[in-house]
Amino acid sequence: MKKIVPSLIFSLMLFLSTSSAFAEESDTTNLKTSEAVQENDVILDNEELADSSSSRLDERSEPSFTQKVKKRFIEGGVFFMIWVLACLILGIATAIERIIYLSLSNVNTKKVLQQVEEALNTEGVEGAKEVCRNTRGPVGAIFYDGLVRSDEGIEQVEKAVIAGGSVQMGLMEKGVSWISLFIALAPMLGFLGTVLGMIGAFDSIAEAGGIEASAMAGDIKMALITTVAGLIVAIILQVFYNIVVAKIDNLVNQMEDASNAFVKIIQNKIGTVA
Repeated sequence: MKKIVPSLIFSLMLFLSTSSAFAEESDTTNLKTSEAVQENDVILDNEELADSSSSRLDERSEPSFTQKVKKRFIEGGVFFMIWVLACLILGIATAIERIIYLSLSNVNTKKVLQQVEEALNTEGVEGAKEVCRNTRGPVGAIFYDGLVRSDEGIEQVEKAVIAGGSVQMGLMEKGVSWISLFIALAPMLGFLGTVLGMIGAFDSIAEAGGIEASAMAGDIKMALITTVAGLIVAIILQVFYNIVVAKIDNLVNQMEDASNAFVKIIQNKIGTVA
């Protein structure tokens, strides 16, 4: 019994020392594992920051649309590109002025005819003239011209209406020829820049004594850019031109319908007076 007790105590001490050593090793292993995980997290965070910073740098380094247009403008040759740009600015300005003028000239012709007829029945020719003077646009001006000649017979009224319509047509079409000029001029300037650019490219070939892409690239690029710029300007101005022409056609149709109705009103008035 006395021999068994010391052996049990020795075994217990050996077990405790072994378990403590195992616990220390496990703690050390866990600590190393956590440190490794933290290091991996730090590396991943650094990689993400590097990627985000590189993407931001790429976004900043990418040129904007205006910068690209400015670059192409310079590469196309400032001399020719300025003239193409002038065609664009002047053409758009003229078209916008015409659009505003024609939009303000558009009136309700049925309402105007009704007011003129009521004024003729209540206040006479002078009252109808006052209505026409207060009406904006070509319709009121045509009616006024017809009322001025109303005392000379229906034939003179018709002639006055036709003459007034021709005058108003000229006023509505004022400036449209300039838009047509800019539409034709812009691509012609672009083609002129193209021809001069190709001449410069062949001069570079002659000076180099052979075909070198680097020597020809600048002149050919200028030739192509001027052509593209001229065509873009012509396309934009053509759209504005069609809008202006459509508004003029609409007003002309209104003028014709209103003039026919006006002549009938005057004819009935003259017949009633007679």
